[in-house]
Amino acid sequence: MPELPEVETVRKTLENLVLNKTIEHITISWPKMIKNPTEIDQFTDALKGQTIKKIGRRGKFLIFYTDVYALVSHLRMEGKYAVYPKDEPFDKHTHVVFHFTDGTDLRYKDVRKFGTMHLFKKGTEFEGPPLIDLGPEPFSEEFTLDYLGQKLQKTNRKIKPTLLDQKIVVGLGNIYVDEALFRAKIHPETIANTLNKEQLLKLHQEIINTLSEAVQKGGSTIRSYINSQGEIGMFQLELLVYGRKGESCKDCGRDLEKTVVGGRGTHFCPNCQPLEES
Repeated sequence: MPELPEVETVRKTLENLVLNKTIEHITISWPKMIKNPTEIDQFTDALKGQTIKKIGRRGKFLIFYTDVYALVSHLRMEGKYAVYPKDEPFDKHTHVVFHFTDGTDLRYKDVRKFGTMHLFKKGTEFEGPPLIDLGPEPFSEEFTLDYLGQKLQKTNRKIKPTLLDQKIVVGLGNIYVDEALFRAKIHPETIANTLNKEQLLKLHQEIINTLSEAVQKGGSTIRSYINSQGEIGMFQLELLVYGRKGESCKDCGRDLEKTVVGGRGTHFCPNCQPLEES
């Protein structure tokens, strides 16, 4: 699933491709993707004639702002946006098409059909699902060391599933939690409320550093992720543990291991990230 760096890269790319374009009409071949409103005609009628003014992001969600509306889009596992000439044939995985008045299309493709779209009047998009319960952005002023410490002190969950909880902090997924925990030298099965001050400080720093570096590199190309211009991210070349089971740790030389934590495949170094007794 695309995480914050990948979604931010898509957002920046789409701003270059579709800003100030006007929607002539919309074609939807998989109505289940449209979650709000539930009537497809209401969705298409509302956006007809609207101009895309801005593209925002909240966690892993894209937000298309038009004259009147905010369209909240989640890519889920394999969703992709791309711009095409209107006469280019659709492929079978194209499920939502925004036809622009300039003769181009913004097409949403999704092999698994897990992506979602919610339409709101501008200004109300944060008042209900799916955005209302999200935690702070990792680059925001709200994501302070004190905030993170308070949240972790309130839970006896393992640290990895805690950081994956989008109510704690948004944008972190499997890849970047593994990377941040390795950089902070914290075992992914460590109980969240047992972290000491030094570990907490290091974790807070490495969450921000890891995501910042990944955004600068355009995200990681894992499985099928590409941006909206067909370009791959490059941060996968910088990954220290994720996807490197059996390879040597770049810090100590020990073989990296993979386990399952909270139902998610998890990569770590048993030497650099020892599981301490709580």
